[in-house]
Amino acid sequence: MPSTDFDAHFLTPGSLAQYRQAMATAVDSLVRHYGSLARCHSGKSPQMLAQAMARLEVCPEQGQDLTSLLERVGRDVLAHSLVVANPNCMAHLHCPPLIPALAAEVMISATNQSMDSWDQAPAATYLEQHVVDWLCRLFGLAEGDGIFTSGGTQSNFMGLLLARDSYAQQQLNWNIQCRGLPPQASRFRVLCSDISHFSVKQSAALLGLGHDAVVPVATDGQQRLCPQALAEAIDAMHARELLPIAVVGTAGTTDFGSIDPLEVIAATAKRHGLWFHVDAAYGGALALSDRHAVKLAGIGQADSITIDFHKLFYQPISCGAFLVRDRNAFNLIRLNADYLNPEGNEQAGILDLVGKSIQTTRRFDGLKLFITLNALGRVGLAAMIDATIELAARVGDDIAHRPALELANTPSLNAVVFRRREATLSNAQNDALNARLREQMMGDGFAWLAQTRYKERLFLKMTLLNPRTTADDITAILNYVTKVAAE
Repeated sequence: MPSTDFDAHFLTPGSLAQYRQAMATAVDSLVRHYGSLARCHSGKSPQMLAQAMARLEVCPEQGQDLTSLLERVGRDVLAHSLVVANPNCMAHLHCPPLIPALAAEVMISATNQSMDSWDQAPAATYLEQHVVDWLCRLFGLAEGDGIFTSGGTQSNFMGLLLARDSYAQQQLNWNIQCRGLPPQASRFRVLCSDISHFSVKQSAALLGLGHDAVVPVATDGQQRLCPQALAEAIDAMHARELLPIAVVGTAGTTDFGSIDPLEVIAATAKRHGLWFHVDAAYGGALALSDRHAVKLAGIGQADSITIDFHKLFYQPISCGAFLVRDRNAFNLIRLNADYLNPEGNEQAGILDLVGKSIQTTRRFDGLKLFITLNALGRVGLAAMIDATIELAARVGDDIAHRPALELANTPSLNAVVFRRREATLSNAQNDALNARLREQMMGDGFAWLAQTRYKERLFLKMTLLNPRTTADDITAILNYVTKVAAE
């Protein structure tokens, strides 16, 4: 017969000892099988991992002993996971999470507050709003508002959602929330640089506009959106009776970390009556830095902003925010339900966050950012950000002085794109060489780099988010690339 001692399975006054034991066992397994790993990965291939995971039973008839179960997960899963805190783990915008944020995750998971209505998250609702208000001030949106999201993709979607609905409401007197897309929707256009995040196109498709509604604008030699090309693209649309509704500026492109000229784009958007959205998922953290905040000049003129905290704010996945300059913009998506956020709550001054979100049930992710900001302070976080940008500049200079290597970009933030180039090999052969180098480094568990394409050639990418990564770590990787390729 199954156990009927249900209290023992939940965090209650009577099960505190069981909870402490479970947490201690989980931490012990994590530390032994993951936290002490010296390499960034075990080197197991995708095929080997798929086979190993397939051997694990998902749902046995009877429950298992938790201690042995957590040990097995540590041995079979955690030991073959990516060690994101390793200095040589630098493939993607995938940060090592800070210990204060990990402590916050314990509180978030155990209390399980649901951030859609105040009666599911009484204190959490108001703390999260307090953090959002601070974020608005940080980015120059004094009268703004915002909501926590799962990350940049969701935030970018919300930016284009509000841009679409705002244009229809103001220019066409059409309420999309009630009536669906207007007849003119097939002529709606969104402009962004030709290296903007893929979620701009994805969002346009999900919003019923289609990929073709996104018009890529040429970038300059520093991988930034070209203002002249933007102006010409808008003029060309008007000549074809198309309807530009929004322009997306990027503060930190995925491959290069490049930041578009936000002030100029803001002026262009205002002149043409376009919604100005800034995707600052990567570069938004520069607002904390006394040295680098100037690179975000103009961001406060945006109608909406995407911020990711699981990048240069060093938060566990997932954690992001979507901010708007005009808090009334959320009225475009607001909806009341008697069982969740009745209109009477608003009249009584009670805050239900679901009216600003496209999610209903949502985690209390604002807590981990709050705890991190308090534990490290602005100066502490800024020091980490500044160190990674300084390192990237040194790495770029090192690569530029190595004849066997080719640097694609002068780093704007902390992304470095480069490749090994043999003069005696064709372009295709050099592509294959770099792909093999990456596979070999990953197979050795030595370093975890990404690959991308630049000017139709395959390049390697180091995203130096980790402030623990040193110049010596990078030198070892560059020496590896040079030595192994020569061999």
